[in-house]
Parts: sequence; C-alpha cells; structure tokens
Amino acid sequence: MSTMLAKIVHRSIDRNWRDVYAFAAAPENMPLWASGLASGLERSGDDWIATGALGTVRVSFVPHNEFGVIDHTVTIESGLRVYNALRIVPNGDGCEVMFTLLRIPGMTDEQFEADAAHIAKDLAALKALMEA
Repeated sequence: MSTMLAKIVHRSIDRNWRDVYAFAAAPENMPLWASGLASGLERSGDDWIATGALGTVRVSFVPHNEFGVIDHTVTIESGLRVYNALRIVPNGDGCEVMFTLLRIPGMTDEQFEADAAHIAKDLAALKALMEA
C-alpha cells in the first residue's frame, strides 16, 4: 500500500499539557468532546466499545504514557481498522493538540474534508472544556 494523504488538524489550548492529556486520554471523558463517540464508550477487556453512525466500533488505545500520545485504532463492523494518531504536545504554559487524519482508500475529497472539519470541531470542544 502506498502512503495515504494526511492532514494534521490541531488546536492550541491555554492549559498545561499534562492536565489536557489526563482529561483527553480518559475514554470515559471522550463523549464530552469527541462527538463521534457521543454515545459513550464501554470497557470490553482492554478495548472500548461505542455505538454510533458506523454501527458498533471497537476502540483500542495505546497505554498511558509520559509523551502525550493518545493514539488509538478504531475497528468498524466491516473489519476496517483505522489508525488515529492523537498527540498532546507542550507549548509554553499551554499545549498543542494534534490529530493526524489519514485519507483511507475510497474516501472522496468531500468526505476527507468533512472528517477534517469534524475533528476541528471536536478539538474546539476540548479547548472550551479545558479553558473553562
């Protein structure tokens, strides 16, 4: 497979990166800011299960770490696995939240841009929660 088109969607947040990481990395908090998981996540062994527009999905997160990495893989009912790179990076007294969106095969330009806009909206929601 050749490389996929990628777009980094980011948002600056005026709060210590460790606070943002602690909140954003907790799967039980994701429905508060990640609208694709608005139905909530339920633990299933080492993974988490969510039900939404794509049906039932399984979400596998990397272990908590000291690097601000919240990478996760979403497996949809068809078996398609989508890797999501999500990072919290220190920036002065605040941080940058960066999501690397990969354009999966078969995705149209419009779908890719809609996904990027959706992620930008979610990161804005995270910013609002963290700066409140």
